[in-house]
Amino acid sequence: MASSVVISFKDIDPQEKVRETVEERCEVLAEEFPETTRFEVILSSDGASWTAHGHVTGNHTEVAGHGDASELAVAADKLLEQLARQLRKIHDKKIFAQRREAQRASVRRRSG
Repeated sequence: MASSVVISFKDIDPQEKVRETVEERCEVLAEEFPETTRFEVILSSDGASWTAHGHVTGNHTEVAGHGDASELAVAADKLLEQLARQLRKIHDKKIFAQRREAQRASVRRRSG
């Protein structure tokens, strides 16, 4: 199942180059983390700077983050890096928890 990507520009003109870049990066994250189902990104101006807010949902997965910078593309990049780190952390916890449980079960079978 493919993840959906929703990108909104709040009170600013849409910038297609930024939209395409964000969409491509979200698709890469969706491939790396198949448990994700939806990426929501809101890009806006905060006076002299730019902000990017994001929310990712999926199967037992929910992360949110933000990034800000003097350029819109950089703010979006910071957001996506933060979301990637959080998704990696959750993903690794799930994988290693499964491995630990399998090891415990293996030890119990041998000693039982």
